[in-house]
Amino acid sequence: MDDRGRVAVPSVYRRGFESGGVVRPSVEGCIELWSPDDFQAETELRLSGDDESTRTLAARRARRQFLAAAFPVELDKQGRVLIPQGIRTTTGLDGRAVFVGCGDHLELWNQAKWLEEQAALAAAEAEELMQ
Repeated sequence: MDDRGRVAVPSVYRRGFESGGVVRPSVEGCIELWSPDDFQAETELRLSGDDESTRTLAARRARRQFLAAAFPVELDKQGRVLIPQGIRTTTGLDGRAVFVGCGDHLELWNQAKWLEEQAALAAAEAEELMQ
């Protein structure tokens, strides 16, 4: 990540973000980067359900938590996106960013936090194998 908060999307993923994208902080402490179509599909999935299940306080809070923190981004000519300062601060992302492909979106991690997450994943996998 450069000093302005721009991060280059790996070239293998850029095609998916030609029409822009959406960034939002994740509850795990990383940044989610969604293509517009995938973000729309995720939003619709989160809002789907019968009228009663989408009107509960918990459902409204979940919708707010997901949508209120989302910001549109554009890919510049060098294939970079600008991560808003508030999201960078919240997630501790500065310097080296680690991209992780998650199927329908990418995650950007602070390098130290990603190493912690990998250790937690390995521990969970080892625990599961022992059961």
